[in-house]
Amino acid sequence: MIELVRTNDLVAISLMESLFREAGIGCLVLDQHMSVLEGSIGILPRRVMVGEDEEEKARRLLTEAGLADFLKANGRSGTRK
Repeated sequence: MIELVRTNDLVAISLMESLFREAGIGCLVLDQHMSVLEGSIGILPRRVMVGEDEEEKARRLLTEAGLADFLKANGRSGTRK
């Protein structure tokens, strides 16, 4: 799996999971339970992972949905946190 998005925007993550589910793209959200360590203040970003074979399809889907700013590109996270 590869990291497609890194953000602490829980609404965006929920939308992405829904879009991926509808498109039949498997995804995994990592670091969801790190809030226990941070005191539930939401400073630690979650990572949205997809299979390498579905990366292109997932990127296209997020771009078409207006979520391109969240995409990780060239080893760096998107502009939104």
